[in-house]
Amino acid sequence: MKISLEEMLAFVCVVDSGSISAAAEQLEQTASGVSRALGRLEEKLAVTLLRRTTRRLELTEEGEVFLVQARRILDSVEEAEEQMAVRRQAPAGRLRINTASPFMLHVIVPLIGDFRALYPQIELELNSDDRIIDLLERRTDLAIRIGHLPDSSLHARPLCHSRRRVLASPDYLARHGQPMRTEELAGHSLIGFTEPDSLNEWPLRHALGERWRITPSLHVSSGDTVRELALAGQGLVCLSDFMTDADRASGRLVEVLAEQRVEVRQPINAVYYRNTALASRITCFLDFLSERLGSPGLTPHD
Repeated sequence: MKISLEEMLAFVCVVDSGSISAAAEQLEQTASGVSRALGRLEEKLAVTLLRRTTRRLELTEEGEVFLVQARRILDSVEEAEEQMAVRRQAPAGRLRINTASPFMLHVIVPLIGDFRALYPQIELELNSDDRIIDLLERRTDLAIRIGHLPDSSLHARPLCHSRRRVLASPDYLARHGQPMRTEELAGHSLIGFTEPDSLNEWPLRHALGERWRITPSLHVSSGDTVRELALAGQGLVCLSDFMTDADRASGRLVEVLAEQRVEVRQPINAVYYRNTALASRITCFLDFLSERLGSPGLTPHD
């Protein structure tokens, strides 16, 4: 059987205080409890650590040797606890974050300066993927995912929502005309996604429902590439507001079929592996995001 810190602490406290009763008072335990802890310790070590007389306790030679090691171990534990307390107050260490490129560029990157100023001891590692990754395989602490989440072993913390709407450049509309009904999209150049396929269902009301499945003229894997193609006048797109708020404000992109748009809020969640004690650097980043994600194009989570 392995010795415990409780038994080791009882031994050191008895030595330092000079008696079992004094150690019990200091440890807020009963004298019998401290005595039993000492007995278990000696039994596990198979040595006598203290000679007990009616007047006092005296260390044996083995007790003197063990006392040095016990003090060192207890000091190390106390130091570790103090370091963790400091890290809770001033989080530190590497924080690996992964999300889709558009969300990283349009939402996360503009916030990084403020976060680093608040938490200078956190070392950020920012990675972008347009596909869902395995957090363990990629050694990722935290991922931000857009859209509905599949069931998994991950814990999810809702952050905010973003609307999707159909957009085009004024140049494209001047050349090809503006569709007035959802059904007229069939005569236009439509830019869609290679994956996930759900992004090729546009939230538009029509005679048969509230989703219009497009047949893309051009398939693209990256949301930012879709946006650039729309800005270049290559066709109509359906993108999240967080990517296009500035474009719409400046008039570089305009909404198409606004009256047919179905109000669909796209969920945005932070996901991480379930942990009984979540690292403080992850917690503070999540809290920071939750406070800041009321920016244009994003709706705070209810």
